[in-house]
Amino acid sequence: MSRYSIISNQKIWISLFVFSTGYYQTLSQAPTADYPITPVPFTEVKIIDNFWQPRIETNREVTVPYTFQKSEETGRISNFSKAAGLEEGVFEGIFFNDSDVFKIIEGASYSLQVNYDPELKNYLDEIIAKIAAAQEDDGYLYTNRTINPSKAADKGGEKRWTNLRIYHELYNVGHLYEAAVAHYQATGERTLLDVAIKNADLIENVFGPGKNMGVPGHQEIEIGLVKLYRITNDEKYLNLAKFFIDQRGNASGHNLYNEDAQDHKPFIEQEEAVGHAVRAGYFYSGATDVAALTGTKDYDKPLKKIWEDIVYKKIYLTGGIGAEPRFEGFGPEYELPNATAYTETCAAIALMLWNHRMFLLRGDVKYMDVFERTLYNGFLAGVSFEGNTFFYPNPLEADGVTKFNQGVCGRSPWFDCSCCPVNVVRVLPSLPGYIYAIKGENVFVNLFIGNQAELEVNGKRLDLSQKTNYPWDGEVEFTINNTENVPAQFNIRVPGWLRNEVMPGDLYSYVEDKDLQVKMYVNDTEQKAAVKDGYIVLEKQQWKKGDKIKVVFDMAVRKVVTNEKVKANEGKIAFERGPIVYCAEEIDNVGGVLNLKILKNGIYDYTFDAALFDGIGKIVGQADRKAKPTTITAIPYYAWAHRQIGEMAVWLQTK
Repeated sequence: MSRYSIISNQKIWISLFVFSTGYYQTLSQAPTADYPITPVPFTEVKIIDNFWQPRIETNREVTVPYTFQKSEETGRISNFSKAAGLEEGVFEGIFFNDSDVFKIIEGASYSLQVNYDPELKNYLDEIIAKIAAAQEDDGYLYTNRTINPSKAADKGGEKRWTNLRIYHELYNVGHLYEAAVAHYQATGERTLLDVAIKNADLIENVFGPGKNMGVPGHQEIEIGLVKLYRITNDEKYLNLAKFFIDQRGNASGHNLYNEDAQDHKPFIEQEEAVGHAVRAGYFYSGATDVAALTGTKDYDKPLKKIWEDIVYKKIYLTGGIGAEPRFEGFGPEYELPNATAYTETCAAIALMLWNHRMFLLRGDVKYMDVFERTLYNGFLAGVSFEGNTFFYPNPLEADGVTKFNQGVCGRSPWFDCSCCPVNVVRVLPSLPGYIYAIKGENVFVNLFIGNQAELEVNGKRLDLSQKTNYPWDGEVEFTINNTENVPAQFNIRVPGWLRNEVMPGDLYSYVEDKDLQVKMYVNDTEQKAAVKDGYIVLEKQQWKKGDKIKVVFDMAVRKVVTNEKVKANEGKIAFERGPIVYCAEEIDNVGGVLNLKILKNGIYDYTFDAALFDGIGKIVGQADRKAKPTTITAIPYYAWAHRQIGEMAVWLQTK
């Protein structure tokens, strides 16, 4: 049976209509205003390394078909068939389940662009046919209400837009727009794009000044509308995105929700991160898009203040955000409990999306430092090596007994609310698009991942390859492969951990500063690494075929402590090396880890275990358990809960 089977015997009598930020093939001219820095599209970068390439392949070969399969088993896909009248039945699942299917389509479309798979393409055609058939004549698309309004799940009600705070009509279609643009980019076909445009035209007719003044309870449509604007150059979509942002917190026209939905005051007056962390991250991402594409400066202050509030006071060492499990959101300043840390995988993704946009807007290295920390830790922990089990919350401590992951102690194969697995599906194949960025003749290298890339630098093609064993060592080599000389200035990010900065601000610090060096070689000749604003700057020159640039970042085991205001980590230390945060698991430390004490002045060595998880770094050193000397073994946080249920801790007591 095909990996992508949908009720294979059913004929669908329907004629189809004749795809981070998103820089796409457009239907018309490009927007006149945009981000000052342009990311290199992920379609122009092919990852070739031992760390990320296997994860991306697992996503393509396992996670994409697996999440589609679970969507079939749980009625997420048949809901569209029912709404279309193609089969009988009631709506199944949670009222926002449509969005899960849209997210998988987006990720599958990204995968198609990297590795074309006709079987997957045909499968997507079938799903899109159902989605198109489920759309009502005026463009409305929300299967929970369309199937049977009188029996809508979770008391969704018969009337449209009656409870925007709860029922996610606008959130769902935001993901539809993102999926539609990705699918158009991947196939050149308008099948899903036309569905998205028809729906967006309906939304634009209903909402706006002098119309329905409501705002979505869960932000996301703002990001999707901007992507539609990019691909159509129709300003009404950008204007609607700006309306939703500006109307948020405006009591004129709608009853305000609360801090949970960031609807307590106008965005331009907000200065701290409050409420649901995923909603917030999507909100700030959409606002950054609108700021870049409209040129408004009105959002500068809130974007700056909120970012500082998160990074200076409310972010976990792993890059996770959202300490409070009751509402999946931000708690008070410096309140960062470990065992109950919610730190939803989706929130890590939202934080990455926002920080990348902030870099494109401001060009400051600090945003990509936070992005990298979240990528390797808070995000990557959310999906297993096998690609078919997941974390929803990502705590920094576990006792091996208390259930935290929607009813289980470890990884789960699925969730009733499965936003996290399907979000992972769309992030991994798009990862190549975060490595490089361009501004004029400036090439920014922000991530160290082996790849081959084709960059357009000031109208000229620069073929570049990157070779590295990062994050296990700090040697990175770039080779120029283009046939004609290309003038360019390289700006290579010096990671914050090498600059003795855990993260911007004083929330975290290293126990001791280390004189970690960065060396640079051009065509095997060592040169002074001139660092400016966190980047090694190689002044503009003519780069020719065969030219090589090599940078070597020193790496060392680092001990991290928290600001004394974080009471949860009082008297505790965590380990890092390079971009990786480490944790101790009971399986490696017989007798448990919660009763371990590490020595403040102990010796802790790094070793690479080629046999564990196909190769992984470990930290081994001195410890104390119940007043008796012992040793401790720590592994990367992202790799925990792959062997057996037991205790785990990132922050360890000290002696």
